[in-house]
Order: sequence, then C-alpha cells, then structure tokens
Amino acid sequence: MSPVVPPLSKAMLTRFAKLAQKKYRDQEGLFLAEGLRTVRELIDSLPDPEMLVALIVDEGARESMQWFSGFRGKLFRADREACTRLAQTTNSQGVFGVFRKQPGGRFVPGKRSLVVALDDVQDPGNVGTIIRTAAWFGADAVICGEGTADLYNTKAVRSSAGSIYAVRHYAVKELAAELERLQGEGFVVAAASLDGQDYRRSGEWPDRRVLVIGNEANGIGQPVLDIADRLVLIPHAGERPNVESLNASVSAAILMAGLAFV
Repeated sequence: MSPVVPPLSKAMLTRFAKLAQKKYRDQEGLFLAEGLRTVRELIDSLPDPEMLVALIVDEGARESMQWFSGFRGKLFRADREACTRLAQTTNSQGVFGVFRKQPGGRFVPGKRSLVVALDDVQDPGNVGTIIRTAAWFGADAVICGEGTADLYNTKAVRSSAGSIYAVRHYAVKELAAELERLQGEGFVVAAASLDGQDYRRSGEWPDRRVLVIGNEANGIGQPVLDIADRLVLIPHAGERPNVESLNASVSAAILMAGLAFV
C-alpha cells in the first residue's frame, strides 16, 4: 500500500511561491529548487538532513512521488495549478524542493587555497556553472561581489547541479576591500583581463591564490583591477580570434583548471 501523501496547504504554497523573489529568500533563509534531477542532486549533497524543508510533487507524477516516498513528513502533493505557481521553467516536471541556505560566514583558508571571486557576473546560469566548476577543482570559497546574480536564483541553482552546498560562498558589498583583506592573509589576486598575460606564462604562484571573473560585457571593474597582483588572459588560436570573447563560465573553468594545479 502506498503511503498517504498530504496535500500542500494554501499557506505553504503562498510561502514557497514567494521564494522566487530574492528578498523573500533572504528573509526566510530558504530557496526553491525545481526539477527531479536538480532536487535529487541537492538531496544527495545535503550537509545535514535538516537542510531539506519540503518536497512538493505534482500529484500526477507517480514515479517521482515514489522516489521521494522515504521523506515522510516533508513530502507534499500539489495540483497542476499549484505547480504552475511554483514553476520557474516553461516545461516544469512538477517536482520542487525547498531547502535551507548554506550557513553564512567567511571561510577559513588552508595552507594551500584557491578562491574564486565574481565581480558583477549577472547571468545566474554563469554563476551556477562557476559554482559547480569551483567545487570540481576544489576551491575553498566563491565570493560574490555586488551586482553578481544571487546564487539561490532558481536558474543558478539548476546550473550548479546540486553543488550549492559543496563549496563555501558568501556575498560582499565591497569586493576590492575583501580581496585586500585576503592579500593580507597571503593571497595573490589574479584578475581575468584581455590586457593580461597568458596565464600559462605567469611564473610561479604562491599556495594561496584568488581568481577574479568579471562582468559578461564589461569585464572586471576598475577598483578590483587597481589592487590585482596579476592580470591573466586565455590565449586564442591564430593571429586573430574568430569571436570577441569567451563566455564567463567557460573562461572561469579554463583558468581554474590552470590555477588549481600550479
């Protein structure tokens, strides 16, 4: 006999639907994830089971309901109208998870440490992909400067593929000031710039390094460039590139791969 799954109440629906807006995510300390794969990946990476608040599944999605059947007390069914209110994608799978945000606070760097800083990276897809890549390359933290898309935006969460808990991250008002603080702790700050030097020929690197990725259209802001220890670029093939620049998340991945192993 299948377990009885209670319906999502109107009060819960109203509360969770508001999580589409950053101000409510900040107030509640919660975020909404959508899609079976994204929700499952987040559950698999939970640092604490209590970080999962609720699972909401379209009452017609029997297979998904069965997969989440072990989460009694946190699993709720919803009708199509409720799922439409929660959905942030065009073709919703009718699977949603409500999770607690990662606890705030700065990270404690080790003797060897890689940090990624985002200066006004506005596309949430780029931000989520960079988080995922930073986790892959063992970064200790991702720092989000002002103007950077919220890491808990639904698109960013989906792009991070469940890695939102895998790397420490925090936001700062003054990115340049935070980078100067890290410089005081022995970090060298490398800023991705078209005016920089081939990252493969940047000489020796100290054990502690920060990679800064800038805005998709305008690059890194002047305050950060002014305090950067090194400007680095990714060389192109041929005499002239066939495109103006690389996508921000692609650039971040290439440079992280280079800095993670030097």
